[in-house]
Amino acid sequence: MGLDLGQSQDYTALCVAERVDVPTGKAHYHLRHLERFRLGTSYPAVVERVGEMLAGPPLWGCSQLVVDGTGVGAPVVDMFRQKGLVPIAITITGGDTVTGDGGNYRVPKRYLVSTMQVLLQAGLLKVAEELPDATVLVQELLNFRVKIDPLTAHDSYGAWREGQHDDLVLATAVACWYGEWQPGMGSGDRDVALEDTDR
Repeated sequence: MGLDLGQSQDYTALCVAERVDVPTGKAHYHLRHLERFRLGTSYPAVVERVGEMLAGPPLWGCSQLVVDGTGVGAPVVDMFRQKGLVPIAITITGGDTVTGDGGNYRVPKRYLVSTMQVLLQAGLLKVAEELPDATVLVQELLNFRVKIDPLTAHDSYGAWREGQHDDLVLATAVACWYGEWQPGMGSGDRDVALEDTDR
């Protein structure tokens, strides 16, 4: 379960991705739930909603919550922990090094985006058309771009036009990144090649 926390003008978004391990190949990810919270939804209300989902079927006991802990995310992660949940906190950074201690990770945005990009291009990330927000996610993916500063060669990622949102993309990206890179999955030491493309 990936959670991207919005601020006053951004949506908070939730993605539930089921990892399906295949004995003879790469794991597949099936998106089972997408949800955008109304603008202005309080963080305590978000914590309550996510807690209820994790405590009931079909997620009870089989789901890991991965939260974007960047900026306003840190105190919300604390709220989840005070509620007795054990979220993985991901602080999104620049750079090219992943660091972490098992409960908190610092992850370059390029790794989040490229992990999801590789899964999509390989046909390993499936989005059910009947999900109410599936079309919103697809539109966000179409609007999402890699931008390279010609002077510094630094990369940045996000919607290519002002006023566009990328909350469902990031919620999906943190869920998929953790599914691919979590301890014990055997891919944490793998380099991810990010294509120099705007697709």
